[in-house]
Amino acid sequence: MRLDDLFAYDSVSLAPEGDGVVIVDQTLLPWEERFLTLKDEGDVYEAIARLRVRGAPAIGIAAAYGLYVAFRRVVLQPGFDESKASSEFFRISRYLSKARPTAVNLSAAIGRMERRFNACMSDGIGIKQMLAALRMEAESIKAEDMSMCLSIAEYGAGLIGRPGMGILTHCNAGHYAVSRYGTALAPIYLAHSRGLAPRVYADETRPLMQGARITVFELHKAGVDVTLECDSMAASLMASGQVDLVFTGCDRVACNGDTANKIGTSALAILARHYGIPFYILGPTSSIDPDAATGSEIPVEQRHPDEVTDLYFSRRIAPEGIKVYNPAFDVTPSGLISGIVTEKGIYRPPYDFTFLKPNETTV
Repeated sequence: MRLDDLFAYDSVSLAPEGDGVVIVDQTLLPWEERFLTLKDEGDVYEAIARLRVRGAPAIGIAAAYGLYVAFRRVVLQPGFDESKASSEFFRISRYLSKARPTAVNLSAAIGRMERRFNACMSDGIGIKQMLAALRMEAESIKAEDMSMCLSIAEYGAGLIGRPGMGILTHCNAGHYAVSRYGTALAPIYLAHSRGLAPRVYADETRPLMQGARITVFELHKAGVDVTLECDSMAASLMASGQVDLVFTGCDRVACNGDTANKIGTSALAILARHYGIPFYILGPTSSIDPDAATGSEIPVEQRHPDEVTDLYFSRRIAPEGIKVYNPAFDVTPSGLISGIVTEKGIYRPPYDFTFLKPNETTV
């Protein structure tokens, strides 16, 4: 079985004519696979903020495509004043950069597009050449993501040392969180394609249920042995001896290895340490923030209370007026992480990612 045979489409792509960003609306999974074409910066911002596209690498790719598409739409309008190209480009880029605060891939992708734009301006090329260069940059961001995910798959699969190993995962770090393959799920798909038959346990991931709605959906569709569990059942599962490894993705990694990921990840790391189970973070180096020395410098998004009290329920499950604590992410201390699997290899503690300079970070 070829790895690519497991995926019928990419989660983020550019429309053939270059006039739209095509995504799968992840808020509708698993009930419906609906494709949306985002035509301007407002569509792209809403899709990122409302989690129609989610997963740090996928957000970066969508933002890069979205910046290109929105800028293209503006400059190709009849009578456009080319002297306003710079102000329009940076208006759009600043707007999109605010769609979500935690995933560093968003700012990294926007930064790359801005640098390419500035180079075009310095070269004094025309609008059509500039658009071609920006499209090429956005396409490169996606191609690099796919290549990095394949490398992460190879390094991570090396940790799956025997057939039938039990792997616990949290949230969704698979096909839908990137352009193709995944990060935390990529080694599982590769091991599955090689006949190792890994057994996957997926946390439901309250309150947005990405594990139940998306991870289980995509693994089951690919024929992987997957079992769903409530988040609060992880300790019981680990105690039963059925979990050999924990694989999770990441939204941002600090230079000391502290890692922000979907809320509930740090609890798994604490449990894994107690039960002696290796706990791995898997993600591209584009998710490492060289400007964040420790996890305390990673912004954590606070989301709407309705996600806890109302979303995915037929009726409200908590009293009206009750206060709700709803951080989107938590930060796992680096001391609890057995290894950080990237496209460059597996890093082990003590972690020091200060060698990654902002202009060297790839997306």
